[in-house]
Amino acid sequence: MNFARPNSVTLVDDDHDFRLALAERLKLEDFEVRDFASAELALKALSADYAGVVVTDLRMPGMDGRGLLARVQALDPDLPVVMMTGHGDIDDAVDALKNGAYDFVAKPLDFARLGETLRRALEKRGLILDNRALARAFQTARPQTLLLGESPAIQRLRSIIDQVADADMDVLIEGPTGSGKEVVARALHDGGRRRVHPFVAVNCGALPEGLIEMELFGSESGAFPGALRRRVGLVEQSHRGTLFLDELECLSPAAQVALLRVIEERSVHPIGAVTPRVLDLRILAASKVDLAAAVAAGTFREDLFYRLNVLKLVVPRLADRREDIPLLFAHFLALASARAGVAPRPITDQVRKRLIEDPWSGNVRELANFAEQFALGLKEEEPAIEAGPISLVERVEAFERSILEDALVRHKGAVASICLDLKVPRKTLYDKLARHNLRTANYRKGRQPQ
Repeated sequence: MNFARPNSVTLVDDDHDFRLALAERLKLEDFEVRDFASAELALKALSADYAGVVVTDLRMPGMDGRGLLARVQALDPDLPVVMMTGHGDIDDAVDALKNGAYDFVAKPLDFARLGETLRRALEKRGLILDNRALARAFQTARPQTLLLGESPAIQRLRSIIDQVADADMDVLIEGPTGSGKEVVARALHDGGRRRVHPFVAVNCGALPEGLIEMELFGSESGAFPGALRRRVGLVEQSHRGTLFLDELECLSPAAQVALLRVIEERSVHPIGAVTPRVLDLRILAASKVDLAAAVAAGTFREDLFYRLNVLKLVVPRLADRREDIPLLFAHFLALASARAGVAPRPITDQVRKRLIEDPWSGNVRELANFAEQFALGLKEEEPAIEAGPISLVERVEAFERSILEDALVRHKGAVASICLDLKVPRKTLYDKLARHNLRTANYRKGRQPQ
């Protein structure tokens, strides 16, 4: 799943020369165009998940534009259809809008208006397809889904985890803040035989200074004043399971020495104990910095680094696997919506824009937080200022004005000729010209309209 914006146009017109010329013009504007001489041929190439828009002539032999619109509506009522109409077809065009057409444009075409209409229609189509994809992801999202994504980096990471999950080797996990290092650690734990035993996560950066030894290794009853009972340290709690040491780079030099002894001897010596306790340990350590560089800088013990660095897994930044963002967002949004007891909200263009363009410096954690806020309606994006879609009345007004302007140009402002051409009384014509601020004098004798 991705949030690529659709750019495809299916063009239907029985006028061969006009169709090819319009198709070429659209391609020059970077649209991807498929052209067909009949509605019947076009329908064979359309599907309910078509990532594009249909542009069709209203009047064609066989199935006309209205027939094509009805068939497209049956196939997918959210697939935009833009009608091309002649000046005498305003009633039919309005009827098509009422029946679900996205918009209409008059022949001869105002290409700027057509291009803008197509871009709006494609934007709408993209949002519809994106929300459908998210809805499918909502249905399959599971609370314990780990390491979601189909990017090459995540596929390689999952493959390595599958290979080593059941091994007893220690693993060093490196990656930026919020990238999912604990998710990787839990996947290693859950994928092996140790999954039936405790997974003990220790945030080394949050261990209280002065109490690190007691927190990690525990203490015996009476070991110091106030020690009324035996305290089992975090390391011992992970016996036969997995000890996950997060933010390893935050350990003090003294704590690094103590941890090195645990790793080498596979035992702990609680405060006040007579003898060490032998443990069955698997240690997974995580760092948000390059520990090899920390060793070179003298801030991390070299011997501890090499003891832990039996196997190193690197968790990529979210920005390096952007193709996974839609699936991850759908997963987090589904979970957040379920917790809140609300239906997942459809994404907007502004949300999609952020998902595509944001650097996500906070990585997966930032994306999860954004999904949580969006699910609860706490993250309302600023609406984009855009021209459309315009109302039916506005479309009819624009259509009528284009008819009048075309007649003024063709007849050089001659009122009598225009009345005959458009089959309207002189008073009606003057009323319409006044409403659209059009002056016949500006079109006489070939003058350009002002």
